[in-house]
Amino acid sequence: METVKVSPKYQVVIPKAVRESAGIKPGQEVVVFNYGGRIEVVPVESIKKMRGFLRGVDPEIEREEDRRI
Repeated sequence: METVKVSPKYQVVIPKAVRESAGIKPGQEVVVFNYGGRIEVVPVESIKKMRGFLRGVDPEIEREEDRRI
């Protein structure tokens, strides 16, 4: 775990080890949001890269009787 400082312009530098483990490259977009009192930074992935990431997941879900098609 590394500590970073917030600049007067509210900027932070993502530590190298974190950038490398998350695969973040210069110019890449990230989503920043507040979740449960934490600041989360999540890399934005292209739709092409996301293709197939749910392969093998069972698409059948149990539905209430009034929701069945």
